[in-house]
Amino acid sequence: MADAERTEPGGGTVAKYATVRAHLLDLIRDRLEPHERLPTERQLCADLGVSRLTVRRAVEQLVGEGVVYRIQGSGTYVAEPSIRKRELLSSFSDDMRTRGLAPGAKLLRAEQVVAGAREGWRLGVSPGEPLVHLVRLRLANAVPMCLEDVWLVAGLVPDLLDSPVEGSLYETLLARYRITLDRAEQEVRATVVDREQAALLEVPALTPALLVERVTYDVRGRAVELARSLYRGDRYSLEQTLRRQ
Repeated sequence: MADAERTEPGGGTVAKYATVRAHLLDLIRDRLEPHERLPTERQLCADLGVSRLTVRRAVEQLVGEGVVYRIQGSGTYVAEPSIRKRELLSSFSDDMRTRGLAPGAKLLRAEQVVAGAREGWRLGVSPGEPLVHLVRLRLANAVPMCLEDVWLVAGLVPDLLDSPVEGSLYETLLARYRITLDRAEQEVRATVVDREQAALLEVPALTPALLVERVTYDVRGRAVELARSLYRGDRYSLEQTLRRQ
């Protein structure tokens, strides 16, 4: 039988590279930690009785899925698990808790500013309107994940700067100001981090990143928050479900 497939007990066939892929996923789940090296191609060929071409095909698929990564001349290593953001209106803290990670935040700046032309337009207020500006480094299990700039209409959040937000902003808006968020409009762009951003996110300069700009509205239809969030491209992805009309 061709090396590309094998016969199952029921008479069907399964691609051998799929068997290798499943074996590697089991290793990653049960024995290997992030950044540990996978067995060599030669070892996998010997252990599983398949050709090197079959092993390479399975590994290529895992590389494409972001499960593992290669270092030229060194080997293939387990990647950090990617945090996938689904198409739901949820806070960063909710996203992390859903994935069994501990959310955190380091406040870098908290100030009152006046709306510029773009902030005013996105929030539906006049330029010069008072805004609360927060800059926070968001963490997952104490690892930097996102650099977040947030502007809030100051009139909706009086005295927020007296005790700046440490955890979930959305939970604070509900508990302190009875603001229930309902929907958001957001744009996602690919970018790279500059030196200052790289130092905060603990990645090399010019590392790929996702820039997400979001305007969030409450149940009364008021624009409450403008957020620009810079996510590490190696640890974060966005999921969307698309349907034809």
